[in-house]
Amino acid sequence: MASVVKINVLTVPPEMREELERRFAARAGMVESADGFEWFELLRPVEGTDRYLVYTRWRSEEDFQRWLKGQAFERGHGSGERAAATASELWSFEVVESAGPARA
Repeated sequence: MASVVKINVLTVPPEMREELERRFAARAGMVESADGFEWFELLRPVEGTDRYLVYTRWRSEEDFQRWLKGQAFERGHGSGERAAATASELWSFEVVESAGPARA
């Protein structure tokens, strides 16, 4: 079974960038203990776009869906604070091939 990658594309206005990053830092560890979770990265745009990418990798689609419906997701996303992003889009991929650094 291939791992799956979920990329949440967040459109974030310049005045909310620091706030978005602060919120992600404050909830560090919430997804890492989820069954089937493999990797997380928050990618800050460098130039030409106002969209952050939230990259997560999961053992399976079922693991991702279980986390999405669970209490940890709800706690991490239901803070009641004003949204830092003005739009969100979810991209889904299956990992076909993966490589890391060559070991000497």
